Amino acid sequence: MDFRDIKEFFLDAFKYFVFFGCILFIVVYCFSLQQVLGESMYPNFHDNDVLILNKLKYRFSDIKRGDVVALRFEDTNYLIKRVVGLPGETVEFKDNQLYINGEIVEEDYLVDGVVTADFNLTQLGYDKIPEGMYFVLGDNREHSSDSRELGLVSEKDILGETSIRIFPINRIGILK
Repeated sequence: MDFRDIKEFFLDAFKYFVFFGCILFIVVYCFSLQQVLGESMYPNFHDNDVLILNKLKYRFSDIKRGDVVALRFEDTNYLIKRVVGLPGETVEFKDNQLYINGEIVEEDYLVDGVVTADFNLTQLGYDKIPEGMYFVLGDNREHSSDSRELGLVSEKDILGETSIRIFPINRIGILK
């Protein structure tokens, strides 16, 4: 074994190290997989759907109403919910209609027949959503643990946006 063989070995090892380091970086800091657990986002998302979680998006853009996000809850549980209320806004549901700052807001991502019980942000003890906090709901409003009972969600607990479903195979696609 000569010096050239040793040099090639270390060069190859370095290439593999860089490759796996890049993969690790992407998985930890950029993208990961997130599984939907439960029926709180039905019918748009089903139990055991697997989604790609984009962890980078909110480093470069703001969270918007209608975004489907993965969030940390009680340190170990990860939930998939839809952002409905943004910082500085008032949120109210009355007669199955969403009002933001007193104005009706259409929720075109919901299917017909979804019922949302009357709710006012004051029930959580707020007049307006504080800075850095968000009001999130499941699409299946009658069967969802969301901001109505868990409270507002801190921006630091939002892990990223889910925008692509990769499993089951027959439902692969970009999410609305």
